[in-house]
Amino acid sequence: MGKETVLPDTITINGTDHTLPSDPRVSLLDFLRHDLGLSGTKKGCDHGQCGACTVIVNGMRINSCLTLAALHDGDDVTTIEGLGTPENPSALQAAFVEHDGYQCGYCTPGQICSATAMLDEIKAGFASDASESLDGEMEASADEIRERMSGNLCRCGAYANIVAAIRDVASQGETA
Repeated sequence: MGKETVLPDTITINGTDHTLPSDPRVSLLDFLRHDLGLSGTKKGCDHGQCGACTVIVNGMRINSCLTLAALHDGDDVTTIEGLGTPENPSALQAAFVEHDGYQCGYCTPGQICSATAMLDEIKAGFASDASESLDGEMEASADEIRERMSGNLCRCGAYANIVAAIRDVASQGETA
């Protein structure tokens, strides 16, 4: 009998390839934070109810606490660290600062990752429960943003400022 070779699974995070953990029980959130030291993604509820752990996987936003890292072999993951830097923030990061959309800051990485993917969803014409029409161009109205961001909680109550920051970026047609 021949010896079977098992190739290590890899995942691309913020443009860099990494080997997935051998323990299949490790969540994507714990892999990011503990194995890779990417502490921007936060652990809030650990039950997928707060959105603090939101990251972008293959262009879609997910709660990283609800998925196992081993399930993401070959996937492309973007965390808050991959969106911008303090010296060169993304348009959304700059807008959150300008509109005071961060307050304590704990939920901010998840809010910004979610908003980044949400603006891409709107540009692609994906409807939500708040969409007025399934035909034509989607608009980043305040109601549309609130509906699409409803999976991200802010215990400080900075919702109006968060919506203002997102609308500002959407109105400028910038890439989030």
